[in-house]
Amino acid sequence: MIDMHDATPPGDGGRALPDPEPHPEPPPEPRPDPITTDEAFAQCHLPVMVFDSGLRALRASSGAARELGFTEEQMHGRRITEILPPHACRTVEDGMLRVFRTGEPEQFLVRGRARPEAGERVWSVTVSPIKTPAGRVRHLQLSALDVTEQHLARERLALLNDVSTQVGSTLDVTHTAQEMADAMAGRLADFVTVDLLDSLFRGAEPRPAAAGAVALRRAGQQSVLPGVPEAIIQPGDVDHYPQSTPPVRCLTTGRPSLHRTLDEDFPSWQRADPERSEVVRSFGIHSVMVIPLLARGITLGVAVLARHRRQDSFDQDDLLLAQEIGARAAVAVDNARLYTLERTTALGLQRSLLPRRLAAQDAVEAAYRYFPALTRAGLGGDWFDVIPLSGARVALVVGDVVGHGLRASATMGRLRIAVRTLADVDLPADELLVHLDDLVTHLAAEEDPTAEPGLDPSTGLIATCLYVVYDPVSRHCSAAAAGHPPPAVVTPGGAAEYVDIPPGPPLGVGGLPFETVEWELPPGSVLTLYTDGLVAGSEHDPGNGMTLLLQRLERPAASLDALCDDLIHTLLPAKPQDDVALLVARTRALDTSQVATWDVPSDPAAVADSRARTLASLAQWRLDDLAFTAELVVSELVTNAIRYGQPPIQLRLIRDASLLCEVSDSSSTAPHLRRARTFDEGGRGLLLVAQLARRWGTRHHADGKTIWAELDVAEHQIVDL
Repeated sequence: MIDMHDATPPGDGGRALPDPEPHPEPPPEPRPDPITTDEAFAQCHLPVMVFDSGLRALRASSGAARELGFTEEQMHGRRITEILPPHACRTVEDGMLRVFRTGEPEQFLVRGRARPEAGERVWSVTVSPIKTPAGRVRHLQLSALDVTEQHLARERLALLNDVSTQVGSTLDVTHTAQEMADAMAGRLADFVTVDLLDSLFRGAEPRPAAAGAVALRRAGQQSVLPGVPEAIIQPGDVDHYPQSTPPVRCLTTGRPSLHRTLDEDFPSWQRADPERSEVVRSFGIHSVMVIPLLARGITLGVAVLARHRRQDSFDQDDLLLAQEIGARAAVAVDNARLYTLERTTALGLQRSLLPRRLAAQDAVEAAYRYFPALTRAGLGGDWFDVIPLSGARVALVVGDVVGHGLRASATMGRLRIAVRTLADVDLPADELLVHLDDLVTHLAAEEDPTAEPGLDPSTGLIATCLYVVYDPVSRHCSAAAAGHPPPAVVTPGGAAEYVDIPPGPPLGVGGLPFETVEWELPPGSVLTLYTDGLVAGSEHDPGNGMTLLLQRLERPAASLDALCDDLIHTLLPAKPQDDVALLVARTRALDTSQVATWDVPSDPAAVADSRARTLASLAQWRLDDLAFTAELVVSELVTNAIRYGQPPIQLRLIRDASLLCEVSDSSSTAPHLRRARTFDEGGRGLLLVAQLARRWGTRHHADGKTIWAELDVAEHQIVDL
């Protein structure tokens, strides 16, 4: 039989189902407890206050009472202007009025002291409306959160960012130091001075004195007060710090220091430096930081930061911030120092390669000006020269190497020496430029642009040059140009024009020949040679610059120096972007009475007549003391031309600052100086000439050659052979 009590419904595994549990009832909603809410508000550690529509305080939390220094009962019924210090009243009250008017909450920062004896803090103040169910603003809630640390951190970060972007904008030591002082004054300190070792301003590596007072040059200073009245010296002046003072210790050890007026070091500093002690007393300076300017392990100087308007003293965080600023500024100052050193080196190199004074000659009266570029690219390769030539002639040269820096300056020096060497050979202007072009090509081939950083392989080595030769006897001028602007000529009547010279290719380009142009110049004409930096300034294009140059040349000038100054002042900007070389020359002409010329027959008997005519000319010129030497030189030169040259033969004497003896013939064979052996019958003529003359040489021309010798009129000497 089956027990019905043991039977289970199918499918539930033989287990009995439990009785279903009833669902729990939801708990009743808690009712607001006015006492608890009141206590929570009263005991809130954050400053929270409630104001009515008349901006009178209704409630204040314990945090508000603690920060403001009043009890809640004392603040009840008072306006905010009666609770907060005056500096914060207007900001907070204006915000409360706006919230009442708009019904929208506002948040703003308030910086200052909640009560006079408290420290300066930064508060994030929030004013929120308390509305009725109808949406009308009934009361206001004011809460304040102390965000001093976050705000100061943002200020320090912003200051560091500004220092990184603003300090070191130029490669000038003084300007960089002033930028550092400007960045910190008013934001970190009330008064800032930056003093650097004097050697920095010359680009040299600083070496502080081992003992005694240290002399530092004031590079920059700034104050929150107009005119920086706290400073006892001006920028550029030298200040002396006694040995025992914190700046000297900072300079020696490279460590920063923080001082207050109550510290032990501060009174001793004041006693050692009475002048600064008076400044501290007068302005109420209470806190000072001394920061070393360290870069690449070298102490460049010190920065002194002081506070007198801000009541808070410097703390360790301020010291770390100032030290970081000093480190960044020091790198910028050191970069400026290295740039100054490099520029001084390049300028010294260029100055040494340029003529320090013009060579003595009587063909022209000359004046010049040279201005280096004032850009970060560095100096260029502009040069000029005045080269005395044989026959009382003179060569005027102006050139420009493309590019900037030491490379351009060094190349300029090589080209200038090459021009002088080629000029001594008395080559025509076009041939001289051909040889100079070959030299530039060889120099460019020797350079490896990939081996030296900063060299541009696309530009190679390129230069321009203008070579002008003036003869005061014939009053003829010849010139050739290699990619250079033409010279300007001002006649004695005052008319100015450019000489039409084919420009030719720049040196180093090749492919086209150079051409020589010849013309006659009346005495008193002014030749003006220049580089493109004069006419292609930032304030005008080259075309306008060349037009303006002619206009200024037509204006009368008291002297050539005055003319140079006028051209520079008119055409050159305050900070030229390219080097400028300017050479101005007024031509002279030798009177016919200073030149004696004879045709010499190709007969040995004519030598005696040449000597006689020479003696007669010397007597007319009152050079009797030079008769023996001149007679011997003329005899040797005429004999050499008759024996080895070809007719026609010509003798010319030129009386100038020296006596020039020239013998010309139609042979192109040049004589060579050699030492004669004991039993040789000849070979001593040129040796005698070389011993008796100050200079001698040979120049070739289309009709043959000319052998010349220059005798010193003032200090001639007869050599005992």
